[in-house]
Amino acid sequence: MKKIELHPLPVRIWHWINALSFLVLIVTGIQLRYREMVGIMPFRTAVDIHNFFGFLLTGSYFIWLVYYLATGKIRLYIPDLNLKRLLMSMLNQAKYYGYGIFIGDKNPFHATPDDKFNPMQKSSYLIIMVVLMPLLIITGVLLWNVKGFAKWITMAGGLKIVDTTHVFLAMCFLTFLFVHIYLATLGTTPIEHIKAMFTGYEELDEEHSH
Repeated sequence: MKKIELHPLPVRIWHWINALSFLVLIVTGIQLRYREMVGIMPFRTAVDIHNFFGFLLTGSYFIWLVYYLATGKIRLYIPDLNLKRLLMSMLNQAKYYGYGIFIGDKNPFHATPDDKFNPMQKSSYLIIMVVLMPLLIITGVLLWNVKGFAKWITMAGGLKIVDTTHVFLAMCFLTFLFVHIYLATLGTTPIEHIKAMFTGYEELDEEHSH
C-alpha cells in the first residue's frame, strides 16, 4: 500500500467548516420552519445562529472558489467533455455502487491528486458548487433582509418563490448529505475516506499507485 495526499490542508479546513455550517443551518432551519412544533431553541436564537452560519457558509464558499480558481484545481470538478464517454463512465460507476460493490468487484475509479473525483462525483459536485450553492446563498441573503431586498425579491417572483426555492434547495442539500456520508463509508474500510479528510492522506494499492 502507498499513501498519497488527496486533500491539502486548505481543502480539509474548508470541508469541515462547510460540514459544521450545514449541520447547524439544517437544525436551525427546522426550528425556523416548524417553530410551533419544534422546541430545540428559542426562535430568536435560531434566527441569529442561522444568520451567522449562513454568512460563514457564504464566506467559505467564496474562499473555496478563489482557492480552486487560483490554483487551477477547479479542473478537478470538470467532467469529461466527451458526452458518450462521460455517460459510459458514469454508468460503470453507478453499476459498481448499485451492484458490483456487493459482490466484491473493484471500484472502476482510482483517485489520484490530479483526478480525485469519479465521473458521478464530478458531475454532481459541479452542479452543486456552480448552480445550487450560489442559488442557496442568494435566496438566503434575500430572506435575511426582506425589506432591504424587497425590489430584488419582487424581481425574483415574490417572497413565496424565494422562500420556497430556499427551502427546496435546503432539502436537496440534506438529501446530498445523507448520500455523501454513505458514499464516504465505501472505501477499503468504512472510515478510510473519512480519515483522509482529517489526515489528507489515503492509501492506494501498489498496482494503482502509478
